Formats: sequence, C-alpha cells, structure tokens
Amino acid sequence: MIDLHVHFLPERMERRVWHHFNHGGPLMGNGWKIEYEWPVEQRVARLREMGLRAFPALSYAHKPGMAEDLNAWAADFASRTPECLRSGTFYPETGVEAYVRRAIEDGTRIFKIHLQVGGFDPRLPELDPVWGMLADAGLPVVVHASSVPVPGGCVGPEPIGEVLRRHPALRLVIAHLGMPEYDPFFDLALAYERVALDTTMTFTDFSELGMPFPARLKPALHDLGLAGKVVLGSDFPTIPHPYAHQLHALDRLELGDAWLRAVCWDNGAAMV
Repeated sequence: MIDLHVHFLPERMERRVWHHFNHGGPLMGNGWKIEYEWPVEQRVARLREMGLRAFPALSYAHKPGMAEDLNAWAADFASRTPECLRSGTFYPETGVEAYVRRAIEDGTRIFKIHLQVGGFDPRLPELDPVWGMLADAGLPVVVHASSVPVPGGCVGPEPIGEVLRRHPALRLVIAHLGMPEYDPFFDLALAYERVALDTTMTFTDFSELGMPFPARLKPALHDLGLAGKVVLGSDFPTIPHPYAHQLHALDRLELGDAWLRAVCWDNGAAMV
C-alpha cells in the first residue's frame, strides 16, 4: 500500500501536537485519544507491518520561520527511512518562493499545507508563484482545506477553488475527501483533471458518527477511484482507532477489489 497522509514530526513538535489532540482546544474541538502515541521507531515498524511500501512525513507550519526548518527535518528523516517520501511544506512569508524552489530541486516529492492550523488564505499574492511552480512540477500537494475538526479561517471549497481557477494544472489532494463539505470538494475533483481526494479518517466509525459520508456520492466515489482520483490516507499516528480500521472501513464500502487496489496502491504510485 501507499498512504499519502501520514505524519512524522520533530519530537518536540510531535509532543505538542499530541497534547492538543489529547486535550482538545480551539482547533481540535474535543480532541481524542491517540492510538499510536509511540516512539518513532515503533511507529515506522507498525507501518511496515501493515504493508506500507511508501508514505510521507507530512508537516505543516503555523507561523513564519517554521517551514524551511521542517523541510530540512523531513529531508533528513526520509534519508534515514527507506519507505518515506521526501515531503515539504510552505507558509506565506518572505522567501517562500525561494525555499519551495530549493525543495523541489532537492527532490521533494509531496507537499502539505493545513489551512485551518496555518490560519492563512491560500489566495494570498505571495503564494501565487508557489502554486505556479508546484503546478509546473506536477507534485502532489495534500491540502487540508475543509472545516474539520472545527470551522474557522480560510477553509471550505471557495478559497482553494479560486487557487485552482488560477492554476488549473495543480495536483491537489484534498484531505478527508473534503469532510464535512463532501459535495463541493467532489465537484472540484470532477472539474479539475489533477485534483484528487484522500480517504483520511473517512468511513470510519469515529467519523461516521458525526460527519457521515452521503450515500448519494458513493457512485462518484467509485468512478473517481477508478479514474485515479482517490488515494489512501490515514492521519497515522494521530488517529483514534487502529490503522487496520481505516482499511476495513474502505473494504466494507463494497466498491470492489479493483477499486481497493486503485485507492490503496495504483493511484498513489502514479502521483509519487
């Protein structure tokens, strides 16, 4: 399998993120108990045991001066972890165009931004050349653009939709299938050739309780998956259930073996 929504962070930052999830807060709602609050070596071993052959170490910046250091850390982690795809992030700040260009030239294969945590508008003029570079490079950018776990900031389909109107060749991967704004994010995936959706936490018992996937979109989910536009995501390790439950949640959709193979391997392999 290839999972395109996995997180590994510098240890101090990881502990702070876990604290927020365990205790809740303005950007977390009530939070949840993390299933894999384990040492990094044990977490990597679990992914290998689950059959993952490739995954990123997605990080994201929430203030200026963070992104370039996170990119350096991620590059080092990938160099020490054979299955890890080199990942990067960015933030609207002085020098962003230069360090994203360096990251691309140095072999970064996937980027991540989180519009809710970052608290910035993806339409800011200083990001326009960055989006253009990423579109030209054809690299996937995993974007948390929806209002889960809580609304706030420049989330929802309109801000990132306007970015796509400016840069229609962007290879965006919309996290969580756009949960809970499923319909408009599915529309973006249907409208733009390179826009895909990841399955992170969708269809799980946890998500179905509060933000159930609408049955009316199941045919579109099937067709998009077979068209290369749905990829496996999990949010490991910061999840409230065993990793295998995400896979079971996909299997019980009964969309067929070809769909599962496409989502869990083929579509991710074609992107990275």
